[in-house]
Amino acid sequence: MDTHNKGNDKAFKDSMSYKALKCGIRFKPPAIILLYEDVSTGKSRQRSMPIRNFSKFSDCSRAAEQLKNNPRHKQYLENVSPKQLERLYILLKGHLNGENLQVSLEGIRRDETLDPEEDLNKLDDKELAKRKSIMDDLFEKNRKKKDDPDFEYNVEVDFPQDGPIESCGWDEESENEF
Repeated sequence: MDTHNKGNDKAFKDSMSYKALKCGIRFKPPAIILLYEDVSTGKSRQRSMPIRNFSKFSDCSRAAEQLKNNPRHKQYLENVSPKQLERLYILLKGHLNGENLQVSLEGIRRDETLDPEEDLNKLDDKELAKRKSIMDDLFEKNRKKKDDPDFEYNVEVDFPQDGPIESCGWDEESENEF
């Protein structure tokens, strides 16, 4: 006797979880390829998500967001960062523009690296937001958390002085104070 209720099939399927293992891109035909583990069975599987209506003029971050929110793929992409999907779309865009893979990867590295000599005051709002996002990611990556094994509370550091301390004009007390 089968006591399995068909009405619970959808609820069971929606509650299944997937763990993303690897994510990559295929250029011909264009698709995002996801290697994932079905947590309920422990089996590794591969999912191909075709990329449609994407051209060399498309917005990569918007395309990544649309794929991540697509109801058909959403549950598989929960553990994949939007930034990683955007990088894959940037690689595809480079391919559509005729760039080889190395040039596209170097472009991504250059865009995601901060130049300490760059004047951020001269950037437009979009580029500034991009640089701030990179700084935030770098901060989170390097941040020491309480759970880290090499975490120390209340660290004090004395920095060496290369020469005499220079005085600034605004440091000096003036007679015209408020």
